[in-house]
Amino acid sequence: MATSQPHSAGQSRPLSQKFYAAVWRWHFYAGLFVIPFLIMLAVTGLMMMFITQFDGRDGEKITVTQGPAELTLAEQEAAVLAAQPGTIAEWIGPKAPDLAAVFRVKTDDGQRLVALDQYSGEVIEVWDRRAGWYDLADNIHSTLLIGDTGDRLIEIAAGLGIVLVLTGLYLWWPRGNTISAFVPNLRTRGRALWKNLHAVTGFWMSALLVIFLISGLSWTGIWGGQMMQAWSTFPAAKWDNVPLSDDIHASMNHGSTNDVPWALEQTPMPASGSDAGITGTIEGAPVDAASLIALGRALGMEGRFRLAYPGGETGVWTLNRDSMSGDGDSPFIDRTVHVDQYSGKILADVKYEDYSWAGKAMAVSIPFHMGLMGTWSFVLNAVFCLAVIFVCVSGLVMWVKRRPAGAPRLAAPPEPADMPFWKGAALIAVLVSLAFPLTGLALLAALAFDVLLLGNLPVLKRAVS
Repeated sequence: MATSQPHSAGQSRPLSQKFYAAVWRWHFYAGLFVIPFLIMLAVTGLMMMFITQFDGRDGEKITVTQGPAELTLAEQEAAVLAAQPGTIAEWIGPKAPDLAAVFRVKTDDGQRLVALDQYSGEVIEVWDRRAGWYDLADNIHSTLLIGDTGDRLIEIAAGLGIVLVLTGLYLWWPRGNTISAFVPNLRTRGRALWKNLHAVTGFWMSALLVIFLISGLSWTGIWGGQMMQAWSTFPAAKWDNVPLSDDIHASMNHGSTNDVPWALEQTPMPASGSDAGITGTIEGAPVDAASLIALGRALGMEGRFRLAYPGGETGVWTLNRDSMSGDGDSPFIDRTVHVDQYSGKILADVKYEDYSWAGKAMAVSIPFHMGLMGTWSFVLNAVFCLAVIFVCVSGLVMWVKRRPAGAPRLAAPPEPADMPFWKGAALIAVLVSLAFPLTGLALLAALAFDVLLLGNLPVLKRAVS
């Protein structure tokens, strides 16, 4: 959303114009770092949304011919293990009667998914979990395929993206023709047209971009995992004094895939093997997958929900239904139920209304972020991703058009002369550091580079001027 004004750094200008020039310079520097990441996030986001919408990420789009009756769970499990030896870890129910059931099987070589015709017992497809195009896009989207280093770089970019939005809005703020600030002026030509399209598009997408950046930041390792999630998580004290495991809910995730609600990830799992809990499965019935699925349906989990099998002697059965995993279009249906593997008693039952305010915000923003709240959110997100790409490309076009022909230098916006705002900028950077640590450190480094190095090394200053 950057714009320019026809003044050189050496001219005497009002303080407001000097401040404008300083904001433009920061907008430019933030854009240099953020643009590649925003384009990457938009492209991979589009990939994941289209794959989820039309092909599915966990076999949820595989169709079957509905028969008169389903096989028993024991028969389905036997057919799955005959095709893929291992240990069944999860049952994923179909969203509709004409869609396949899916089982996750643990093997010595990793996790495998098996799509089964629950009426005939035919195994339709077997594939590695998290090894498809969706998963490649997801891994790039979250870590750049380089693990924690990629996560940290994306966290810095997301925080600087908020700086980019705020500085861009200041530059966009109408100072003359108000209409052209909200509606593209297609009568202009050249760089002026690009500037107008960049500013207007940036304004209309700015609020949505902030929502996406903050919800994305909540998944990052430092700001999300160590700060927001740590103090916003669901308190284990609400488990009503049931025995707790040494494992936390995040242990149910697999690789970069989050299979449990954000608000529960840092909370300890309950443990099986006590008399705690309330009535769950039907008394006298075996505590197996069939009785747990029946319990889930009795609790109102219609359509698609998931059943995670116990892991180890103290593990629990876990019934889970949440919109983050595509189980439904509404985030208000979130529900996680843990059941003792021996007694069949319910040890914990967590619904959307039990989350903290941050947990509720994430329960809504994550499926919205992923385009999983119905066709309207998919279309909105697709248009938004295209707008992000356009704003990034238009910013680059404006920079190229502004640079002197054949100039090898960066051609950054000029630093205003006699600018007394660097102390204020340092204070802002410190405050940002407290809220977004990695982003704040990046801002402090950029400020030190701008004030200390560029101010004292004329050769370097000419290279980036």
